[in-house]
Amino acid sequence: MELQRNLGRLDRIARGVLGVWLVAGAISAVRDDRTTTAAALTVAGAGLLFNARTGFCGCSAALGIDTTSSGAESAE
Repeated sequence: MELQRNLGRLDRIARGVLGVWLVAGAISAVRDDRTTTAAALTVAGAGLLFNARTGFCGCSAALGIDTTSSGAESAE
């Protein structure tokens, strides 16, 4: 299955930074013995890191949102 990119550069950077921040929060939660919080932060962070790496977001695709420069040009 090929994922068509629908995230622009700035969107990918923001998701990557937030994903790393959430994973760091998950590590902190594990150290404080808050496993449920750690699991939720890990899943959210991993999802954002996947989005940042692949340039694809399933929710954006379902809503028809394309922040790539080619997508913005084709919408005009």
